[in-house]
Amino acid sequence: MLLVDTNVLIDVLGNDPEWADWSIGQLRAQSKIHQLVINPIIYAELSLTFSKAEDLDQALEVLEISMIEPPRSALFLAGKAFVRYRRHGGSRQNVLADFFIGAHAAVMGCSLLTRDIRRYSTYFPTVRLISP
Repeated sequence: MLLVDTNVLIDVLGNDPEWADWSIGQLRAQSKIHQLVINPIIYAELSLTFSKAEDLDQALEVLEISMIEPPRSALFLAGKAFVRYRRHGGSRQNVLADFFIGAHAAVMGCSLLTRDIRRYSTYFPTVRLISP
C-alpha cells in the first residue's frame, strides 16, 4: 500500500500548473506497484475542494484510490509526535493533519507520496517518502 498525501491529490484534481504533471506521473507509476490509499484525514482535507461528497467519492474512484482507517496505534503515535513538536517550539494548539498522516504511514510500514517532506521527515523518520 502507498498512502497518498492531500497535496498530491489537490495537484491532480486542481490541475496545478507547477505540480500536476509530477503528481499525475507519480500516481500512474506508483499505482503499478502499490495499492493507492488515503485515510479519513486526507479525505476531510480533500473535501474542502468539493461541494458534494459524491463528487469527491467519484474522483477517488476514477483515480482508483481507496480509503482505509488508521489503527489506534497510529492515532496514539500522532499525539506523541505532536507533543515533540510542541516541546520543540511548535505553535499550533491542536494535532495537525500531517501528524495523523505520518503516523498512519509509520504504523502501516508503508511509503507516503507527498510534496511536503519537512514535517514528515522530522517526526516520522522511518517513513519512506516519495517526493520531488
